[in-house]
Amino acid sequence: MRLLVTGGAGFIGSNFVRHMLAEHVDIEVRVLDKLTYAGNLENLEEVAADPRYSFIQGDVCDPGAARAAAAGMDAVVHFAAETHVDRSILSAGEFIRTDVLGTYTMLQAALEAKVSRFVQISTDEVYGSVPEGRSLETDELRPSNPYSAAKAGADRMAFAFFVTYGLPVVITRGSNTYGPHQYPEKLVPLMVMRMLAHETLPIYGDGTQVRDWLHVVDHCRAIALLLDKGEPGEVYNVGANCERDNLTTVKLLLDELGKPESLIRFVPDRPGHDTRYALDTTKLRALGWQPLADWETQMRATARWYRNHQDWAHRAQERS
Repeated sequence: MRLLVTGGAGFIGSNFVRHMLAEHVDIEVRVLDKLTYAGNLENLEEVAADPRYSFIQGDVCDPGAARAAAAGMDAVVHFAAETHVDRSILSAGEFIRTDVLGTYTMLQAALEAKVSRFVQISTDEVYGSVPEGRSLETDELRPSNPYSAAKAGADRMAFAFFVTYGLPVVITRGSNTYGPHQYPEKLVPLMVMRMLAHETLPIYGDGTQVRDWLHVVDHCRAIALLLDKGEPGEVYNVGANCERDNLTTVKLLLDELGKPESLIRFVPDRPGHDTRYALDTTKLRALGWQPLADWETQMRATARWYRNHQDWAHRAQERS
């Protein structure tokens, strides 16, 4: 298989590239990445010398770059997106451009290249807050902030290309993902880096916002399975059914790093902050997938990874 991975120098994308090259001998992986602040070629250093890997620096919003990257590919996995809610509140236009226009541009390029599969990486945040129960793939989309609204637009654009043009699209909606190589703006790496610097830890509201925590390797395993076995035109929730509130997560990280809870500072909640996400993953599990990571074990391991790779994190932050 000749596989194009957009956003492959980012967090989940780079983990997915490494996973696919490790698990499949007969694969060629091409990465298209603009290398914005969250895209980091250091994330791909361990595969840089692999003859099955190649890299193109380019913007998914650029039709020429998209066509060149998609040419000759059998499949596309589209990770490239702006992803941080806080940044979307301050600069919604960038999210609309990259997440919606960029997705349209890649879909058009994939259609012209006649790929046999296009996997659109969406998010559980498109469902909005879920006070009780779990979101089904057929539930109404009710995004609460510019980031999730942009991802919902991309999600539906991908579906429209399946219905209108017959492009074999599979859509994944993943839950909060954690693990190595995540840019230090999301909760886990941000808190860990602040802990290591003995800085205060700003927690929105009372910290009771609930997230379904999914380890990045489990997320990659699910995407790889859906690349192979997902039904075109279908949506699949990807979550570990591992609900923890933000305060519990931060306290575990503090415990792992031997830092005091006195570092915690509660701050006014952000606008459009969803209180809970939870996914029904029955549809994905019917294909044989289940999460393997233990939350506490892997969350502690993630904290140690950032502690042991502070130079990587500092370099990443310097680029922003």
